[in-house]
Amino acid sequence: MRTTVLAVTLAATALVPSTVLAGSASGAHHGPGDGQEHSRSAPRTAPAGLAPCGSGQLCLWAKPDFGGAAQTHELSTVDIESCVPLAAGTTAQALVNRTGRPVTTYQSAECAETGEFETYPGGGTWVPRSPYTVRAFKIWES
Repeated sequence: MRTTVLAVTLAATALVPSTVLAGSASGAHHGPGDGQEHSRSAPRTAPAGLAPCGSGQLCLWAKPDFGGAAQTHELSTVDIESCVPLAAGTTAQALVNRTGRPVTTYQSAECAETGEFETYPGGGTWVPRSPYTVRAFKIWES
């Protein structure tokens, strides 16, 4: 898992200015309350060549590199700190977090921590290739 995250981070760093990814490539399995600080920096716009995602949204794509069908989730339609499984038969392999809050994505559709999971800061995090297939997520209270 750590090797995959490192490879994804290195590939993304080659494509994106370092200011965009700062803080987005955290170690595996971090979540709120784990001692990791999540900055509330100003929302950013999409860097050149990366997918757009509106301020206050979590955007998920079915295929790597922001390809395939897209899903958009907003705070007004999601219960904070609740497991939100993706619609039956759908998964995600790329994401953008612009919710302003940390978001944890899960390999498990039940948000089980026995599978892979990763938490991404909400100020503007672009992940063109998730290290695993995303089947559910949680948006955390800051």
